[in-house]
Amino acid sequence: MDPLILLGLLGLGCASAESPSQPAPPVAPLPPTPVSTEAERLVVVGDLHADLPATLALFSALGLVDGAGRWSGGQAILVQTGDITDRGPDSKELIALIDRLEEEAAAAGGRVVGLLGNHEVMNLQGDWRYVSEGDVADYGSVDARKAAFSPTGEAGAWLREQDAIAQVGSTLFLHGGLSERFAASTVAQLNEQVRQAINEPGAPILGEEGPLWYRGYLLADEAVACAELQRVLTLRGVRRMVVGHTTQRDGRIAVRCGGALLGIDTGISAHYGGHAAAVELRAGDAWAWYPTGWLDLPDPR
Repeated sequence: MDPLILLGLLGLGCASAESPSQPAPPVAPLPPTPVSTEAERLVVVGDLHADLPATLALFSALGLVDGAGRWSGGQAILVQTGDITDRGPDSKELIALIDRLEEEAAAAGGRVVGLLGNHEVMNLQGDWRYVSEGDVADYGSVDARKAAFSPTGEAGAWLREQDAIAQVGSTLFLHGGLSERFAASTVAQLNEQVRQAINEPGAPILGEEGPLWYRGYLLADEAVACAELQRVLTLRGVRRMVVGHTTQRDGRIAVRCGGALLGIDTGISAHYGGHAAAVELRAGDAWAWYPTGWLDLPDPR
């Protein structure tokens, strides 16, 4: 076995936010949809980590795919905030799924926005610490997987076209978090900087304060985190940021800064316990979806 893969199998993985065990809050019933058209339905899903069954089950429960895994969300917008690779055995299938759903949604008048996470970029740079043995076997061999993630490979070419940050309406979506260090750049500039940095190991934008790795908004003291967040949101002219990356071990959507920050990595994949969850924005009103029902979330003023 490739030594990099062996290291990944022995590794402890990325840091995550440990949350104390608490009773789940009461789940509110789903109210009548307060929007006039499906185009105003925006669903956000966090880290999927190469778990195809969990992904399809979640997308189906949200009404985004049918029994055959084809787009059924009509004019809805789906944003996936990265980390569809690693941990599980289905990186190949997850990449193919998001790629196909992008096309199917567009044909139906909807939109799928698949963003880069740190794990996608790690794979593109040859860092396979968290690649599972089953994932390699799914590609056929180490060499076949390397070829697939190369600049001319099917996975590598597609991933290099994906953005790292998206803005839809008054919300920013990204994997880790937009720290103040990089907030002066536009979304388009940041996406281009990330693309260029994929071929430049050690580039600051791919470091701990960069948009794929930053955890400050979820791990720092909330007063400090919210002060920085507000400065960044004001600079970017938006009211909310939605991020993945930092796993919420209680399986619940993290809400900070009065709803201005939502953390949506709830551990959807079986590797993290299979805690299915998503966020839906309905005309700016945020709701959390869990298998038990819907929960209204605080919205920033």
